Amino acid sequence: MNPSALLAAVAATIVFSGCSTVVSTPPLARTVPSQANDQARHVQLGNPDDAEQIVLFSYGLLGTGYRFGGRNPEAGLDCSGMVSYVVEQVSGIRLPHNAARIAAQTRVIPAETLQPGDLVFFNTQNRPYSHMGIYLGDGKFIHAPSSKGKVRVERMSNRYFAQRFDGARSLFSDG
Repeated sequence: MNPSALLAAVAATIVFSGCSTVVSTPPLARTVPSQANDQARHVQLGNPDDAEQIVLFSYGLLGTGYRFGGRNPEAGLDCSGMVSYVVEQVSGIRLPHNAARIAAQTRVIPAETLQPGDLVFFNTQNRPYSHMGIYLGDGKFIHAPSSKGKVRVERMSNRYFAQRFDGARSLFSDG
């Protein structure tokens, strides 16, 4: 492969690996699936203390630069890269690097039951689950936005995000 073609292939891979990647998956259910199906097909962290560790670890990423397709703090992070990185560092479980795929692999929860360490999803690009963050508690979440280029905390009531809220998911069992 000539160098130009290789560079184009690498660039395409980077562009299509970010949190807002379009994937050909069926539409995600907006209702809570049955508990038996839910546990069989969703990622669940076994240690309830991991929720607190996810929150604490994510605070340590505040100010980290944004990079589309970024998977680690040294290179920069995008939204799903940040979530995947935090969960892997805390639990050893590696989530996909795609917000919609993470949504599909985690347990749907009602927004009013959000707990610190849960995941929040937003429709920011006219498609479901195109952006995500980690819920911190007190109506706040942390995310890697492309605007202003740094990991930061936002309020769920922020007009932009409140209008685009797409649902909540949990990595933890409900029992």
